[in-house]
Amino acid sequence: MLNEFVYCPRLAYLEWVQGEWAESADTVEGRHAHRRVDRANGDLPDPAGSAEETRIHARSITLSSERLGLVAKADLIEGTGKRVTPVDYKRGKRPHVARGAYDPERVQLCVQGMLLEEHGFCCDEGVLYYVESRERVRVPFDDELRALTRSAIDEMRRVTSGSSIPPPLVDSPKCVRCSLVGICLPDEVNFLRRQEAPPRPLAVPHDEALPLYVQARGAKVAKNGETLEISVEGEPTQTVRLRDVSQLVLMGQIYVTTPTLHELMTREIPVSWHSYGGWFMGHTVGTGHKNVEIRTAQYRASFDPAVCLQLAKGFVIAKIQNQKTLLRRNWKDGSAPEELLDGFQADVRRAQRATNLGELLGVEGQAAARYFGAFSAMLSRGRDAEALPFDFQTRNRRPPTDPVNALLSFAYSLLTRALTVAVTAVGFDCYRGFYHQPRYGRPALALDLMEPFRPLIADSCVIQAINNGEVRPSDFIRAGGGVALKDDARKRFIGTFERRLSQEVTHPLFGYRVSYRRLLELQARLLARHLLGELPEYPNFTTR
Repeated sequence: MLNEFVYCPRLAYLEWVQGEWAESADTVEGRHAHRRVDRANGDLPDPAGSAEETRIHARSITLSSERLGLVAKADLIEGTGKRVTPVDYKRGKRPHVARGAYDPERVQLCVQGMLLEEHGFCCDEGVLYYVESRERVRVPFDDELRALTRSAIDEMRRVTSGSSIPPPLVDSPKCVRCSLVGICLPDEVNFLRRQEAPPRPLAVPHDEALPLYVQARGAKVAKNGETLEISVEGEPTQTVRLRDVSQLVLMGQIYVTTPTLHELMTREIPVSWHSYGGWFMGHTVGTGHKNVEIRTAQYRASFDPAVCLQLAKGFVIAKIQNQKTLLRRNWKDGSAPEELLDGFQADVRRAQRATNLGELLGVEGQAAARYFGAFSAMLSRGRDAEALPFDFQTRNRRPPTDPVNALLSFAYSLLTRALTVAVTAVGFDCYRGFYHQPRYGRPALALDLMEPFRPLIADSCVIQAINNGEVRPSDFIRAGGGVALKDDARKRFIGTFERRLSQEVTHPLFGYRVSYRRLLELQARLLARHLLGELPEYPNFTTR
C-alpha cells in the first residue's frame, strides 16, 4: 500500500480504505511473476543466536513492527549471519532512470530493510529483481531514501485517517494502465468539476462473462471443477465455464448446491432470484463490498429532504426526457406530434418547480400517462394495416392483463435485477433510496437509478421484440386474469434484453462509447462520487 501511495495517493486510498480492487493485465502478470517467491521456503533465524557464517535464503517472509506500525511480506531475503538483503520481484524490464528504479519501488524495499533492522539484522541495501529482463538493481538505503520512506509513512497515515479521498491525478499517464481507472474515474471527475478537457476513453478490460439464466422447472445447478453443470431431473442439460459467468439468474424453483454457492461467493459472482413469472425477489452475494464510506454518505443523504428532492428531480427529469426521445425516434406514422413533445417539456418544467416528493410523484405520473398513451404509436402494424398485432391501451400490472404490459413488467424486473447488482457491486445499500422510499424487500436505490433507463433499455427491448417479430401474440399464456410469457418466448426476450445491455452508445457528456451494461455501473460510481462530495451534482444520463 505504501508503494501505491507514493505512486498515487488516490489509488492507495481506494484500495486500502474503501476496499476497491480490479484485475488488469498488469496485475495478472505481476502475480505470475511472483508465483515462485510466494511459496514459503526457508526460515529467518534469530539474529542473536545465528553464527556469522550462517547462510540465509528465505522466501515469502512476513515482517512486522509495532513501533513502526508496519507489516510487509518480503519476496526473498538473502544474507549471511546478521547481514541480510531483501530482494523484491518486479514484473517487466529494468527502467533506465535515475537511482536505477522509481521511488514507489525504492520506498517499498526500504520498508523491508527498516523492518529487518527492527528484528536485529543489519541491512544497508536491497535488490529489485526484474523478471522480464532478469536484471538485479541495487538500492542503497541511504539517508535520503530513509527520510522519503518515513515521510511517506506519516503522510499515508494522515490521509487514510482523514476520511477524505485524495483528488484524482490530472491528465496523468499513470491513469492509462491503472487497473482501478474505471473505479477512480479521474478524467470524468476532473471534467465534471472543471468542465475543461473531455475525458479520455475508459481503459477498462472487455469482460466476456455474461449472465447465466436458468428457468427449467426442477433444475439443479452444481459445481464440477471449473464449470457449472445444469441438470433437469438428474439428466445433464448444459455445462458452462465459471469464467464465462458474470451472474447466475434463477427463474422459479431452482436448486443450487452449497459448494456452488460457496464458489460463486468466493468469485464475487452474484446469484439473482426471480419468481417463475419473472418477479425479482433478491440476490445473494458474499460478505458484500468493504466500502463503508459510500454507505455512510448514502444514509446521511437519504435522511436529508433537500438532497432527496434534488436527486429525485434529476431522476424524473431524465426519465421524461428519455421518454420523449424514444417516442421521437420510434414514431411509426410520420413524426411525433409537436403538441405531444411540448407536453413533455411542460412536464419537465413542472418537475423542476416541485417542492416535495409527493408533488414530483404527481408530475411523473402525468408524464407516464402521456407517454404510455402514445406507446402504441411505436409498435409496427401487422399485415392488416388497420390493426396492431399487440393491442396496447394503457399501462397496467400485478398482474399485467395484455401481452405488451407483460413484456414491460418482465423487462422492468430484469432491469431492476441488473441495477441491483450494479449498485451493490459499487458498495451501496440497494434498499435505501432517495426518490423511492424504503419498503420491505424493495431495492429502492436500484429503482431510483433505473428511472432514466426504463425507456432506453426496458421499453426499447419491448419495442424491438415486437417490431422484429421476436415475440408473437401466440407466445403468451392467459390465466387468472393475467398474461405471462411462455418458456421459449421468455428465452428469446431475455436474449433481446442482454443484447441491449451489450449495445454501445456515445456518452453525451464524456464523448466516448460505452455499453449500457458498463454504463449502469458508471452511473452508480458517479452517484458515489457526488455523495462523497467530489462532484457538485449527479449527472443523469440522457440521450439525444
